[in-house]
This record gives sequence, structure tokens and C-alpha cells, in this order.
Amino acid sequence: MLVILKKNVKGTGKAGDIVKVSDGFANNRLIPAGLAVPATNQNVKSAEKQKAFIEKKNAEEKAAAEATAKKLESKTVTIKTRVGDNGKLFGSITSMDIADAIQKQVGNKIDKKKIVLSKPIKEIGEHTVEVKLYPEVSATVKVVISEE
Repeated sequence: MLVILKKNVKGTGKAGDIVKVSDGFANNRLIPAGLAVPATNQNVKSAEKQKAFIEKKNAEEKAAAEATAKKLESKTVTIKTRVGDNGKLFGSITSMDIADAIQKQVGNKIDKKKIVLSKPIKEIGEHTVEVKLYPEVSATVKVVISEE
């Protein structure tokens, strides 16, 4: 039986895919759970329209992420914090601290989950931090940690 998946189904396909599955799997699992609809001509046409809309939306989001990446690449973010002996910080600089600094100094709101720290920042100085803005788009931001 041919069905159009409404949501991602592990081992079967992604949302919007037209897949062939057994009748029992479609009638007993996928359709009652709202995970798929039968692949009639009308449903196929609406799925194609929806897929085109999603692709357009994803292209716009990727373009916005690339513009943000270009803006972030040229900026240096400065964070002032308390420092102990030998340039060691009290605690460490987290991804949330970096996200707040980017929002205040650059003007772009970045989710803290998109900031990749290979190790915690525990020393003053200049550090390079990767920000993953979209699956294929990332930016490298210079973060300068200085004493208050």
C-alpha cells in the first residue's frame, strides 16, 4: 500500500515521503496514529504543495542563517568577569554567557544550544567559539575574556 508520511517514521521514511508499506502496517499503525495518509491523487498533490512550501521556508531560513554567520564572523565579543590569581576565572564562561554577550554586543539573539564549546573557558584571553546556526551553516566567533 502506498502512503504519504505526515511525520518522520524511524525505519520507514521522512515526512512528505511517499513510501510503500504493508497493508497491515499502514491500516493498523500508521494511519490510525496520524503518521500517514493513503496516497490518493488528491493527497499526493497536496503533499507536493506542502513539500514545495517547506523547501522554500528552509531556503529562507538558510539564507538568514548565512547572513547572520557573515555578521558574526566579523565581530569580536568581549566578556568581562572576575579573575583570580594567574589569570584563572572564578568558575567558567558558559554558552549562555556567550549567547548573552552576542545579543548585547552584536544584536543577534542566538540560542545557547547552538554554541559549541570544545572545553569550558576558564582563562582570560582570546578564544575561538563555533556557532552552529543551521545544519550546513556555522560561524566562528572570537570571544575575548577580560578582567572586570
